[in-house]
Amino acid sequence: MAMAIAVCLVSAYAVDGKDKAVQVIDSQPTPVLYNEVLSNANQPADILLQEGAGYTDEGLRITPSENMVKLDRYYSLAERTVRYVAKFSQDAVAIFTSDTKDFTAYVNMATKKFGVKLPNGFRNYVNREKAAAFLEPEHEYLVEICRDYSTVSARLVDLSNGEEVGFTVTNDGGGGAGPGNINSGVRVGLIHDYYCFGLESGSDITIKQISVVAAQSDYTLLIYGDSITEPDDYYPAAIFDKSWVRLVIDNVPGKAAASGRGGTQIKEILLRIKNELPYVKARYVMVTIGTNSGNTEENLSELVEYIISQGSVPILNNIPSNEHNSQVEVNAQIEKVRQKYGIKGCRFDLPTSLDRDGQIVDESTMWVEEYPFGSYRHHPNVKGAKLMYLQTLLDIPEIYQ
Repeated sequence: MAMAIAVCLVSAYAVDGKDKAVQVIDSQPTPVLYNEVLSNANQPADILLQEGAGYTDEGLRITPSENMVKLDRYYSLAERTVRYVAKFSQDAVAIFTSDTKDFTAYVNMATKKFGVKLPNGFRNYVNREKAAAFLEPEHEYLVEICRDYSTVSARLVDLSNGEEVGFTVTNDGGGGAGPGNINSGVRVGLIHDYYCFGLESGSDITIKQISVVAAQSDYTLLIYGDSITEPDDYYPAAIFDKSWVRLVIDNVPGKAAASGRGGTQIKEILLRIKNELPYVKARYVMVTIGTNSGNTEENLSELVEYIISQGSVPILNNIPSNEHNSQVEVNAQIEKVRQKYGIKGCRFDLPTSLDRDGQIVDESTMWVEEYPFGSYRHHPNVKGAKLMYLQTLLDIPEIYQ
């Protein structure tokens, strides 16, 4: 396993006037989120096999199937890398992807090519390939896929002689959608959710080791949320540094990182925070969730208590104002939970509302998103991002100390 549990401590806080104890796990921070050497003697339960896949003395052998082998660990940390040690049959076409298939790297032994598939519209993909003349079935290879916010890289390395080939691509968000977008940039999948791998055709591949690592550990701040916390996907690359997430990260002393994922609810945050926070550790954990609904007092409380159990200070933010005014009810519930645990949060609804009262969205602070199914104003633009960052200076100044 990637982490050894050292000592259990106990923390106490008041709920409804009563003290409640939470077990706090005291362990050393590490960037290693997952690391397993696979064989008959080590068959991890969190690697979900498909038909035709099975363990041997050399590793996990995979034959062709419509389904992928899946690492059942949900990640969204914006600075992370997955590495596979693999061996390929001479006719193999092996693919390394996510379960959303938003980014795929592949090895084609027959043509001796290494390539990536990038999304190009609904269920369409563009292939980019490079020659990999060094490919030989007798050798072992390192396949590495790295996400660094909006930039994704893929690399194939021959472990016998060090020869390698790779790609680096950066997502260039639209800054809005439909007639409202300001940029016609290039979409790049951001390796969302779960790592998957398999054999598209050919005889077999053998996976000998899987590692998932973060870029850093022992953070001052980790920032969790939905698409509002993932500007990587919708901000134009030229102004990505002006997103609120980057403004906060760039001004927090020490190390800070985001773990945002578009379209998600608190249930997904609970899943991925359990696969990230216990390993990398953070002094503060900031969460902005509820725009996509799904919050309840019960699951917000579970989230807060889990963060406390990991020795971190939870920060539970108000969601920004939006076109449906759903933030009013959501933020009232969030405030109730903050009061319950005596914790802080940033009132992002104030700077994104017309009168700074959290009621009606100020559309000048949001990207214009015009879809066939409706108009939306809930992703902060450059103006909104700056105002949200300034609000953090007022509401949670301790993260900058």
